[in-house]
Amino acid sequence: MLLPLLLAPPLAYVAYSWGAHLGTLGCVWRGRRSSRRIALTFDDGPDPEFTPRVLDLLDRAGVPGTFFLIGERAARAPDVVRAMTAGSHEVGNHTWSHTNLWKCGPRRTRLEVRRAHDLLAELTGRPPGLFRPPWGAVNLAVFPVLRRVGARCVFWSIQPEGLRPIDAATQAERVVRRAAPGAIVDLHDAEGTPNAPERLLEALPPMIAGLRERGYSFATVSDLLARP
Repeated sequence: MLLPLLLAPPLAYVAYSWGAHLGTLGCVWRGRRSSRRIALTFDDGPDPEFTPRVLDLLDRAGVPGTFFLIGERAARAPDVVRAMTAGSHEVGNHTWSHTNLWKCGPRRTRLEVRRAHDLLAELTGRPPGLFRPPWGAVNLAVFPVLRRVGARCVFWSIQPEGLRPIDAATQAERVVRRAAPGAIVDLHDAEGTPNAPERLLEALPPMIAGLRERGYSFATVSDLLARP
C-alpha cells in the first residue's frame, strides 16, 4: 500500500502528492564538484523542426547534451531520437504526455513512465537510465516505478527560463554567472513556454562560449555522475 488506510482522503492526497517531495532528497540535483564540468539538458522534445537544429549546433561546438524526451513526441519523430544517440548525446525519459504527476494516481503514473521508457528503449537500443518529471512534480508512486525500470530521477541546479519567457541574452548570462562545478542546466528545445526553442538557439552559442571562457567543459548527465 502506498498510503495508510486510516488516512482521510484529503490528507492522503496531500501525503501522496506534496509529501512525495521528501523522496526527492534521493534524486539528482547536480553532479560531482571535483572537476569543472557542466551538463546541458534539454526538456520537452523532440521537436521535428528545432531539435535537429539544436543537435547541429551542439555537434558543431563539440558539446554533448542530455535530452529528456516526451514519449508521444518521440513516437512522431523517431529519426530525431536516433540521431541523438548516434552522436555523443544521451536520452532520458520525460513521461509519455508531459502530464503533471501531482494529478496522477498510481496506475496513470506507471503508464506515463513505462510507456515512454519502453518506446525510448526500442528507438535507441538501450533503456533510458534517467528520468525527469515535468515541472519537477512527483508523487509517491513514481519512485517504485523508477526503481523497477532502473532509472534515476534528475532535476537541475540552474534553470534560466521557467514558465515566463526570458530573452536569450539574459538566459546565457544567468547560466554563465550561476555556473559551478557539477551544475545541471535545464533548457528547452521544444515549445512549452511560447517560442522557447527560438530563444534557446540564440542563447546557446554565447552560453557555451561564456562557460568555456570560465574553464568549464561539458558532459552528459550520466558522465557527470559517473565515479572517476
